[in-house]
Amino acid sequence: MMKQTELRIDKLLWSVRIYKTRSMAGEACRKGRIFIDNTPVKPSRMAGRNEIIKVKKPPVLHTYRIIDFPPSRVSAKLVNNYIEDLTPEDEKTKLEIKQKSGVRYKYGGSGRPTKKDRRDIDKLKDL
Repeated sequence: MMKQTELRIDKLLWSVRIYKTRSMAGEACRKGRIFIDNTPVKPSRMAGRNEIIKVKKPPVLHTYRIIDFPPSRVSAKLVNNYIEDLTPEDEKTKLEIKQKSGVRYKYGGSGRPTKKDRRDIDKLKDL
């Protein structure tokens, strides 16, 4: 069996679990959220080893280096064998802040707050 030297970027992003589906990875490429060498790429772009990929998932810009290509979608435990996370700490703190803020937006007409929403609101008021 021969080793792959290149792999489509949408397939790579899906197989190393950056995106849940390959179509979501392709859509992110079409929206200009995936960069290689600071250039937005199309889903069909072939990625090589040791290339730096930047993935924009607002509010964070993730940075990864390709180590090797997986044969297919891999388990979460094996992802580190194929990509290296180079995301700076300040970008990771942005994500933590967003997750801890717990502020969710209700759209007009969506009704009363749920029991969980009420608990979250009470928690915010107590702070």
